[in-house]
Amino acid sequence: MKLLRPFISNPLRQVVCLLLFVAAIAAGIGAVASSRAISGPKTPEQLAAEKKISSWVSARTEDGKQAEFIVVLNDQADLSGAAALKTKAEKGRFVRDALYNTSQATQGPILKMLEERGLEHRSFYIVNAIWVKGRSEDVMAVAERAEVARVEGNPEVQNYSKPLPAVEAPASQPDSTDTVEQGIAYTNAPAVWALGFTGQGIVVADGDTGFLWTHNAIKPHYRGWNGTTVNHDYNWHDAIHTGGGICGPDSPQPCDDLGHGSHTMGTAIGDDGMGNQIGMAPGAKCIGCRNMDQGNGTPARYMECFEFFLAPYPVGGTTAQGDPTKAPDITTNSWECPASEGCSATTLQATVEAQRAAGIMCVVAAQNSGPSCSTVQNPPGIYDAAYSVGALNNGTDTIASFSSRGPVTADGSMRLKPDLSAPGTNVRSSYNTSISTYAFLSGTSMATPHVAGAVALLWSAHPELQNDIDATESILNSSAHHILSNACDIGVPVTPNNTYGNGRLDILAAVEQVQTLQLNSAASVKTQGTQTFGIPLPLTGEPGVECRSSRGSETLVFTFSEAVVSGNASLTSGTGRVSGTTFSGNTMTVSLTKVVDVQKITVKLSGVTDGNSQTLADTSVSMNVLSGDVSANKTVDSADVSLTRAQVGMPVTSANFRDDVRVDGTIDSGDVKLVRGAVGHTLP
Repeated sequence: MKLLRPFISNPLRQVVCLLLFVAAIAAGIGAVASSRAISGPKTPEQLAAEKKISSWVSARTEDGKQAEFIVVLNDQADLSGAAALKTKAEKGRFVRDALYNTSQATQGPILKMLEERGLEHRSFYIVNAIWVKGRSEDVMAVAERAEVARVEGNPEVQNYSKPLPAVEAPASQPDSTDTVEQGIAYTNAPAVWALGFTGQGIVVADGDTGFLWTHNAIKPHYRGWNGTTVNHDYNWHDAIHTGGGICGPDSPQPCDDLGHGSHTMGTAIGDDGMGNQIGMAPGAKCIGCRNMDQGNGTPARYMECFEFFLAPYPVGGTTAQGDPTKAPDITTNSWECPASEGCSATTLQATVEAQRAAGIMCVVAAQNSGPSCSTVQNPPGIYDAAYSVGALNNGTDTIASFSSRGPVTADGSMRLKPDLSAPGTNVRSSYNTSISTYAFLSGTSMATPHVAGAVALLWSAHPELQNDIDATESILNSSAHHILSNACDIGVPVTPNNTYGNGRLDILAAVEQVQTLQLNSAASVKTQGTQTFGIPLPLTGEPGVECRSSRGSETLVFTFSEAVVSGNASLTSGTGRVSGTTFSGNTMTVSLTKVVDVQKITVKLSGVTDGNSQTLADTSVSMNVLSGDVSANKTVDSADVSLTRAQVGMPVTSANFRDDVRVDGTIDSGDVKLVRGAVGHTLP
């Protein structure tokens, strides 16, 4: 066999190779120049499109790589009209429809383009946006469209390590003398329970790693469980569509792949009825959505859960089936989406603001990046529309070292955060490893559901506050146990401050602080003369308010616990009409005309509001109108004639005002004549 001779250079070969190399370089340069000559400089449209694309998206899609991104459209729904609506049902329907209709009207052309390019995508409406998975050429194609505002990243954010550093604890025994967890007791929740308020009628939603719905401390409080059968429709959604750990993707029932979500849910509402009183509001109901895959979230997953909470839909259903009447009252959110990992501060802001507009209170963790100042730096904790919670060392009024501090610099607002602080170290709550397992965890994640559960207590005690987010936040702030600090503020120690916010949660103080606007009394006022005669309660049912008509007119005076500034009155039964209302101090005067003398009338008071924006619940006041019923037995008979005749010439007082049938300030023969003419009249 002849061996191949190794390549040995010689002068001729060196010259030839050099010439070939130079020719190749020249050809390459020419090709590049030719290419540039063909493509030309970038157009203004291309340059404008590039400015819409986040640096995270550009970096993740270079060299032909695929990445997930979110296309945000220019057109966003106007939700300002929700503020004028009174009820959560009205607010929720208005917000959901405004958002959904905007997305339906504007996304069509982009969705068609994405389908033609064969790209994976998912449409959102809580923000008018579309999740897409594609390459750089796809990014540029959508960014060049005029209806697109920006293209943001959808990074996977690791919120929690795996496994969580939990210390499991045994369940308490039924005969335990200390069954209320320390943080629950320290915020005075048991004192509110003793008043009869446990969160009844309120629904709390948890967006987290899921939850073990069969856990002994959670199952009785799950809205999908009626004590006999379970229905997860409208009560559970899984935003994890791949992976999912022990739960798998798209779990059809509540499942927790890490333990964190079961823990936070328990602190909000948990109680097994056997000695484990771990939750703030055991009378409330709960629903949930998994927005993290074993602790890893993305902006799209967070948006999907916020969207589900705004208008829940059946398991396996679509947003078109969303029902805002099944929305929760409160959401608790113990997670963050760092800008340092590619999250945009603006995308999730709109989702939180949509919840608030719909009357849903969004309680969020202030994050665990302390003790330095301005470490509340990530969504959603930075938002003004979110109520952010710092962590206290359990059982004390000292801030936990890890609890993030304000002010917020990430968006340039210098906003004070956190808003409030609650117990957040060594918190014992339910865990996902079995239906009877409990564990100790620490973090602002643990502090947050204390506040969410507290809001449920406040709203069950004062339904007039329900879904009034501004008033609720004001009461929580002012009733807190204030803690002075200047660690992250300039000058002398102050409250509120950027370490503790407004201080430590005290839910008993909040419940007791609320001054509920009440209707204290009502009076029928003489249309002639000077006296006013008070009519005792009750205000509804018999006998209600007694009126005496004078030529078809009647004046009513309603007295309230606070000075009132606005309101409406209307007749919902009986003959007559409201001709005017006036307000003076604590009273509201209602004038009626065309009142028939023998009837029952119901006056409905609506939207009566004081100077602090407290609003009286709609109240119906029943009234009897029966001229000549001197004895007040709901009929006119001969006894009434005799009684009136006996009072002729007597001054009118609160004891004999019924004898002044003509309501002219005197009792005379004219009154006797009217009573005699009314004999036989009786209330229908």
